[in-house]
Amino acid sequence: MMDNLSIGNNAGIVWRMLYDNRNGLSFEALQEKTQLQTIDLAAAVGWLAREDKLQFLTDDQGHHKLSVFQDFFF
Repeated sequence: MMDNLSIGNNAGIVWRMLYDNRNGLSFEALQEKTQLQTIDLAAAVGWLAREDKLQFLTDDQGHHKLSVFQDFFF
């Protein structure tokens, strides 16, 4: 069952996976590594995007990746 608690927990899983893969991951690779269902992964990505925790990147070949947004404070 999808609710705010499970979406938040899945967002934590996704954030940690992306934090460990600093170069970013495609949605498909992220799904494979987290083993989340498509709807659960999409909800988690939406949660993180709404909190400005993700970057959406495109490489030179036009492939899309998700990455953790890095804040640097000096």
